[in-house]
Amino acid sequence: MTGSEELSAFRASVDSMLRTLQRYGIQGGPVLDAMARVPRHLFIPGEFRVTCDPYGDHPCPIGHGQTISQPFIVAYMAGLLGVSPGMRVLEVGTGCGYLTAVLLEMGVAVFGMEIIDSFAGHASRTLRSLGYSGFRIATGDGFSGWPGEESFHGIIVSCAPRFIPETLVKQLGDPGRMVIPVGPPDDQRIVIVERRGGRITQARDIPVRFVPMVESP
Repeated sequence: MTGSEELSAFRASVDSMLRTLQRYGIQGGPVLDAMARVPRHLFIPGEFRVTCDPYGDHPCPIGHGQTISQPFIVAYMAGLLGVSPGMRVLEVGTGCGYLTAVLLEMGVAVFGMEIIDSFAGHASRTLRSLGYSGFRIATGDGFSGWPGEESFHGIIVSCAPRFIPETLVKQLGDPGRMVIPVGPPDDQRIVIVERRGGRITQARDIPVRFVPMVESP
């Protein structure tokens, strides 16, 4: 396949993904614009691209029993976060780095945490190879929070603790918003945590299914 053919196939796959997201009710705006620019397939390790359509309406395996989230979930959670260019975002469960790229395309600085060291390395290499900057990725778990960073405008979590880690609440700025799946594997919901004027509120949202958040050994 020539370079122009590859680009045409990429655009066709992205357009199909965006149409699916629009059928879900996600319309325009910074999130879809960002996802339109990110080559999702390049974040999935090569051996898994042949068995799973990277732009299909489903998660895809990336190794170690982990997955890259369904495009709808990425778009939905990034939209809930409601960030603006120039903000700082803590991303817990960076995985292969796809959501990191989407957030960077939205103009925010990303501090990523990933408990699997090989994923952290893969995400960093892929992001740099695509010319992204403005991110830092550390190996660690969300229960510990980001080392040495006191607060973030937004926190987005791609793994599910049974209870919201207090460390993450402490690192949420004022104003600030956290989007996090919470609960046991068979009963998870996205929870939106907000801090505004010193007051913290929580709101339960749609049911989801994420891998559990685990602590570093």
